[in-house]
Amino acid sequence: MAKIKQFTIAVENRPGAVAAIAKVFGSAKVNILALSGTGQGTAGALQIIAEDTRRAKKALDEAGLTYAESTAHQYELPNKPGALAEYLDKLSAREINLSSIFATASKDGKKAVVVYSVEAAPAAAAATA
Repeated sequence: MAKIKQFTIAVENRPGAVAAIAKVFGSAKVNILALSGTGQGTAGALQIIAEDTRRAKKALDEAGLTYAESTAHQYELPNKPGALAEYLDKLSAREINLSSIFATASKDGKKAVVVYSVEAAPAAAAATA
């Protein structure tokens, strides 16, 4: 399991809002490794993992965007039915409460990647699969 930095960015829930954030990163030559977003009513939030945390922070600051930086955990799983449930059961058994989660796998990939943040980060560091 790798600890990584995650940016949670407040956005308006409107057409083009995510595109504007992507342009901020693209213009700063910051590669986005993972992105998840939700919207409710007129507000939304993006969770972004950037390849270069320092440059990402600078780009967000220069764009005047509101964001929070937090530690997230990245874990590779076999890309097969039940693998995610098995891993999440292990976290649950350790009383680890997730505050966010997203996962992906390439179409032909043998591995999936799950990224999550927790309310009790020290407990998550002890979790192994």
